[in-house]
Amino acid sequence: MKTVTETRATQLAAFVARTDANALPDDVVAKAKRHILDTFGSALAGTSAVETRSARALTGTVSHDGATLWGTRRAAGARDAAFVNGIAAHALELDDSGGCDHSGAVVMPAVLAALSCADHPVTGGECVAAIVLGYDVGRRVLEAAGGYAAHNGAGWHSTLSCGVFGAAAASARVLGLDAARTRDALGHAASFSGGLWGFIHDGSQTKRLHAGRAAEGGVLAALLAREGVSGPASVFDDVWGGFFTTFAAQSHAPDALTDGLGVHWKLMRCSIKPHASCRSAHAAVDAALQLAEGRTFEAGEIERVVVRASAFVARMCGGRDLSTLSSSQMSLPYAVAAALAFGDTGIGAYRDDRRTDSRVTALLARIAIEVDPALGDLDEPTVILHRADGRRQSYHVPIALGDPRNPLSDAALLAKFRALAGIALVPAQVDALSDTCLSLERLPDARVLNALLAADAGDSPTTPKFRP
Repeated sequence: MKTVTETRATQLAAFVARTDANALPDDVVAKAKRHILDTFGSALAGTSAVETRSARALTGTVSHDGATLWGTRRAAGARDAAFVNGIAAHALELDDSGGCDHSGAVVMPAVLAALSCADHPVTGGECVAAIVLGYDVGRRVLEAAGGYAAHNGAGWHSTLSCGVFGAAAASARVLGLDAARTRDALGHAASFSGGLWGFIHDGSQTKRLHAGRAAEGGVLAALLAREGVSGPASVFDDVWGGFFTTFAAQSHAPDALTDGLGVHWKLMRCSIKPHASCRSAHAAVDAALQLAEGRTFEAGEIERVVVRASAFVARMCGGRDLSTLSSSQMSLPYAVAAALAFGDTGIGAYRDDRRTDSRVTALLARIAIEVDPALGDLDEPTVILHRADGRRQSYHVPIALGDPRNPLSDAALLAKFRALAGIALVPAQVDALSDTCLSLERLPDARVLNALLAADAGDSPTTPKFRP
């Protein structure tokens, strides 16, 4: 058996604890600020979601020294705040992807909860570093578990199963834990892992809870480590009861956990969502919008639409259950139908009246998903549009909009943020938050972020409510 000083958890923890915030590459810092802005916008809109309100109703309120329940004037203990705010960030399916899966909704709530527990000023630069490291660790655990298709294909929802490690790492960094205590936090996180794809079969709301549980578990892991509670040092090694041997016995590639540390920053592969649907549907939505050429369609103008997709994508988001917001957002056929019928792919396309619109019902009957066995699990679909006048057009988007290789423009990102944050904040607050996020590395004390996310909207009866 390896000694404590040789374990993979020890190597990873040392990297988290000892990375110099000032040595982060400029492009990594710049991308981190984009994801911070995007996550806060998505979360502020999600504060009015039913799942968020339900979780918030279960939390106790603290009078001082707590973490803000975003979009409200309430504060709660770190665990409760991380849980509620994580749910809010993931509630509308507009948060980023490509890390542990939805890294922003896991890491950012954990970081702000940990900031409320910090007994010293935490500079904006340190806050950015904690977030970057959280993204890095969560993604590395996923890659070491065999990657997205293998791990999620086995039934685990990696936003929670791997994201809890990112939340623990980021929280440990905010709290100033040394390498040994950070390793303890990672060890605890392994036992707080979980999250299953069972929600996919009936559109249940459990998926929304996973980001919150990961954030909560990560904060708790770091706080326990700070109190001196030890965690298993060999949790990432080839031992009975280790994370990879238990959660990824058939697919694990554990060297990926530490390969390229400090060279290949995993944040740089993460995507920002322009559409309010499952990320696996985005390239098909992009293709449908290209085929529409700026117009909308009546069902009678279309004979049929064929989406040629991989078996993995068809299984994940090929359903047609529109009875809930959750199930609708996991439906590639609905996303394509909404793009063609409304030209709208944001959260507005998922309102009850849009999901039951007669045009959508008619178009859905004309949309077929065909599994192409030649496509790899994560290859993007091709959309083939057969018009009623006999014309046949096809379009393939190999890299979906929002991918770092096809990024949203700064203007588009800011517009998304303003629209979403404006659901909870007044314009002056939106401006203050965006200005702070985009210059975060220069902030003397990042603990002020909690105050900037406070508002009256979350519990207001006049705030739009997004229902399941």
